[in-house]
Amino acid sequence: MEETKPITATKRHKKQDMEDNTQEQVKAKPARTKKPSAKADFEAEDADEKLQWWRDGRLGKITGMGLLLASFILAASFTSYLFTVADDQSDLLNNTTGALTDNTLHVHNTLGRLGAVLAHVFIDRLFGLASYLFCAVLFVTGFNLLMQRRVFNALKVSLYSFFGLVWLSATLSFINYLVHPASLINWGGGFGDYLTGEQGRIMGLLKTVGTGALLVVSATAFFVWLYNFSFDFLLKPFEKKEMTATADEATITAPVFRDESENIFGKDNLTDLKEVPFPLDMEVAQEEDEELELVLSNKPKAAPQNLVMETISVIEDQPLKLDIQAPKEEPPAEIMEPGSIGTVFDPTLDLSNYKFPTLDLLDEHSAEKVKYDPEELERNKNQIISTLNNYQIEISKIKATIGPTVTLYEIVPAPGVRISKIKNLEDDIALSLAALGIRIIAPIPGKGTIGIEVPNMNKEVVSMRSLLASEKFQNSTADLPICLGKSISNEIIVADLAKMPHLLMAGATGQGKSVGINSILVSLLYKKHPSQLKFIMVDPKKVELSLYELLEKHFLAKLPGEADAIITDTKKVVTTLNALCIEMDQRYDLLKKAQVRNLKEYNHKFVNRQLNPANGHKFLPYIVLVVDEFADLIMTAGKEVEMPIARLAQLARAIGIHLILATQRPSVNIITGTIKANFPARIAFKTTSKIDSRTILDTGGSEQLIGRGDMLLSQGSDMIRLQCGFVDTPEVERVRDFIANQQGYAEAFLLPEYIDPNDKSAGDDFLIDGEKDGLFEDAARIIVQNQMGSTSLIQRRLKLGYNRAGRLMDQLEEAGIVGENAGSKAREVKFKTEMELDHYLQKIRE
Repeated sequence: MEETKPITATKRHKKQDMEDNTQEQVKAKPARTKKPSAKADFEAEDADEKLQWWRDGRLGKITGMGLLLASFILAASFTSYLFTVADDQSDLLNNTTGALTDNTLHVHNTLGRLGAVLAHVFIDRLFGLASYLFCAVLFVTGFNLLMQRRVFNALKVSLYSFFGLVWLSATLSFINYLVHPASLINWGGGFGDYLTGEQGRIMGLLKTVGTGALLVVSATAFFVWLYNFSFDFLLKPFEKKEMTATADEATITAPVFRDESENIFGKDNLTDLKEVPFPLDMEVAQEEDEELELVLSNKPKAAPQNLVMETISVIEDQPLKLDIQAPKEEPPAEIMEPGSIGTVFDPTLDLSNYKFPTLDLLDEHSAEKVKYDPEELERNKNQIISTLNNYQIEISKIKATIGPTVTLYEIVPAPGVRISKIKNLEDDIALSLAALGIRIIAPIPGKGTIGIEVPNMNKEVVSMRSLLASEKFQNSTADLPICLGKSISNEIIVADLAKMPHLLMAGATGQGKSVGINSILVSLLYKKHPSQLKFIMVDPKKVELSLYELLEKHFLAKLPGEADAIITDTKKVVTTLNALCIEMDQRYDLLKKAQVRNLKEYNHKFVNRQLNPANGHKFLPYIVLVVDEFADLIMTAGKEVEMPIARLAQLARAIGIHLILATQRPSVNIITGTIKANFPARIAFKTTSKIDSRTILDTGGSEQLIGRGDMLLSQGSDMIRLQCGFVDTPEVERVRDFIANQQGYAEAFLLPEYIDPNDKSAGDDFLIDGEKDGLFEDAARIIVQNQMGSTSLIQRRLKLGYNRAGRLMDQLEEAGIVGENAGSKAREVKFKTEMELDHYLQKIRE
């Protein structure tokens, strides 16, 4: 290092001389550009003059002077008020606002009528003597604006003043009540009297002793929050006398200074400490700044003062090295036969010969090892550094992490560089790299770096076979493991749908949503037994999920009496969702009887023979509701679909019912706030605009994706960029056929039967429970006699209010006596004679 110092200095001087010569040549070189016209020159100068007042801070200085003047006016008014309150109060009590315009009014305040009114309002009616804190806030803010720098911490002063206003106003009013209740000056103001005055709210609640204690404790709590001082002094009366030290030596942990040849930028430089023994006979010297310095007899080697500056100067002359992090590969696990539970009761024994799909049913679409081009990485690095240097942004380190489709360049900006400057250069970096889908993460959560994601020239296809063969998926202990894809660091992401607990997928058309749904379903088919998992599939397009129709007797659930297990009709979707809500309620009843909180605990008790099937207990499989094109359902059914979906999302997570919703139209009227609040896990494929990205993820980013399975996974505050695993339609068909050719159950898993209350075919069973109105039969006879289904007719004949008459008409409609509401026209009467009506009413009574 001693030889490096003069060399570094020489290089620095040479570089400075070359820059000076270059600047002189540029100044001496005549301009070759065309001289602008006089008119354009005048317009440019005029525009600069108009903006000059904003750029040079004139507006801020003028505002600061105004705030300082306001602070002076308030302080002078308040101080003068303390001495002139006896003379001015009578004139201001009855006409406070009119005193400003009444020229005949004579006041004694130093600042005249304005000062008298301000002091009377702030001190007498608002915060009392604590109003002086307004002067402090105005002075601090105005002085900072006038000086164009942060001399005082205005935010901290404002926060402390806010607490002071409340506490001082209440305390001064309390003291005024105790010491001098007849004082002309209202010490705590109207606000203080409201809290702790003679008729105050707190005084009436706690009386004098309690109010005083509350004020003392609140002030102490404020200072504890401010300074965090210790209460150890309260323990001194209980402590024993200090023991005299008998040891001759003690061990003191001191930092070990590194030699000049060591790299001071290493990771362990700041944390590497070494225990060095020193004798106890040390001198303690106190300097003027009250910092204690230990003068040790065995002094360690002093660190060189110019160590940091010299090392930085050497690094500046060297080209910035790209630190490439090689993609890590996860070894495939030994394929084991999953599904065995090993408990007393085995639910898989119903299909004991069931075999799980094998990996050879899936194709290997690409090589397992990720390939990368060093020249491409070096070229992108130089382009990024060059673009940042064009905007005077220096970086000290750059690192590349290679993913299957995207490479993440992590940069460490030089000290003093604003992150927002780099974030605003997203389009400029994309232009210099001639690439689409540039995304800047500033900063990367959990790291002190800024990330720039650049798509690879040669993108790798992540095959579903490689994901399912990974050790992470094969050895996963999750209840519902789903393999989502690979991250930028080539890490396989396996999530647990049971903990998500619901998943929302959205993106533009053709960006990979259907492949993403297939990858999730294939993951579950490879991991779960038919007795442990059931699917309810809703497919308005009728072609996306129809592949799984052959799995009806293995993995699908449906309504009783339905022919198709894949639901495509909107009316049947509403009925199915409501039936699923009934299933949810029935499961909660079973959990209540078993005294457990979730499905996992319930099944654990059941398989260990702790629950009696004679009491209705049974093994409960997980149910996954998969909805493709959720937007189409909302458009056709609206609230009829949204309400049961919202109810399932809020309540069904504990009893093993989980939702997967996919849509290509991520608008706010489709993905409503109620749905988003219960879907913390969301996947966004490429979207067409930033508005769609914010609708899905509550932040931008998905509009910068490159498509073809490139997606963002959001779980709470975490955001991960993934490449979705690719599974083609022939692969799904092979997996489906492998399962369908095996022995299945006698029928699909049946959901509870749901009867639509709006279905008029159920009118014969109406009002069996005796909830009908006492005047029901009288109202029915009046309607049949007049052959006019009118609410006002019932209201007039039976002398009822409109609400009860309306309820009677609703009951008549549900009973099938009158027809549906026809607007302004009378309802249709279904019975022509009273004899028919009496026969029908008799049938209802029986």
